[in-house]
Amino acid sequence: MSNNEDQAHFPVARFIKEIGRGKEGARNMSMQDAEQLYHAMLTGRVSALELGAILLSMRIKGESVDEIAGFLAAAKSFLLPLQIPADSQYVPVLIPTYNGARKKANLTPLLAMLLARRGVPVLVHGVRTDAGRVTTVEIFEAMGWPLAVDSDQVMAQMKAGRPALMPIDCLSPAMAHLLSLRQILGVRNSTHTLVKILQPFDVPALRLTSYTHPEYREMLTSYFTHKASPQEGDVFLMRGTEGETVASTGRMQQIDWLHAGECTTLEYTHQTIIGAVTETPDHIDADSTAGWIEQVLAGKIEVPHNITAQVEHCVAVARLIRHRSFAS
Repeated sequence: MSNNEDQAHFPVARFIKEIGRGKEGARNMSMQDAEQLYHAMLTGRVSALELGAILLSMRIKGESVDEIAGFLAAAKSFLLPLQIPADSQYVPVLIPTYNGARKKANLTPLLAMLLARRGVPVLVHGVRTDAGRVTTVEIFEAMGWPLAVDSDQVMAQMKAGRPALMPIDCLSPAMAHLLSLRQILGVRNSTHTLVKILQPFDVPALRLTSYTHPEYREMLTSYFTHKASPQEGDVFLMRGTEGETVASTGRMQQIDWLHAGECTTLEYTHQTIIGAVTETPDHIDADSTAGWIEQVLAGKIEVPHNITAQVEHCVAVARLIRHRSFAS
């Protein structure tokens, strides 16, 4: 596509006509149409009025598997390409963090740091701030953790055995813009689903993905078992802890491993709390959470049982995928 075509207005009335008929009357787009439409949205070729109509229509209708596949295909060229250290014995683990904490402390940074301590390359990506929530970026910053703003800094942090922390506005400025429209429209849009399943690495990866509503579990399971490319790697799918992809410190959520077109359940939802209950932070603000995590990492507070189990699953599968890719 030429530069002139990239800048030309993209007519979207025919798409809105199909997806804008409400929950019952709307029709799903084909994968090809979804890719074409999302590419136009990312390149700014859709007017503000039309863009609002598209985002709200998709919010009401919900995304189909083909639409998610098409959107992701369009988004791929808008991601900063990343690499991992060549001598790593693990594939990278991707931890999206787009929800933060409202009621419970956000322990996503603890998960990331425990994985990095085991030698796993870790990329944490998400929003810097979110009104009314405590974001993972804010907690890392309270710990004095630097942000990675380009691919060289991601590589440097991984080589140093640290989690690489990259804001979405650096990983994909175009997608970050679509995320920011929540502040205008008041609701999330399809991009909030897409950023949780991005794969910007040039090698297979293990993506930690969460959902909040049961219909998204069904849709994502179908996508990852039927549409996702094996070259992208595998996925752990679980109900989020306030939307975050870290195990709850209460009852463990079910964790499904989606790989090679199959679904293997690694953890079933626990009916009771297993193991000793680690005392969590009294307050959920960034400074309190950061201080508590530092005490855990120093061995002064025990790692919550469920997070320990999640780390072990991640380490085992990240190693397995790496060895599998070496053998292929």
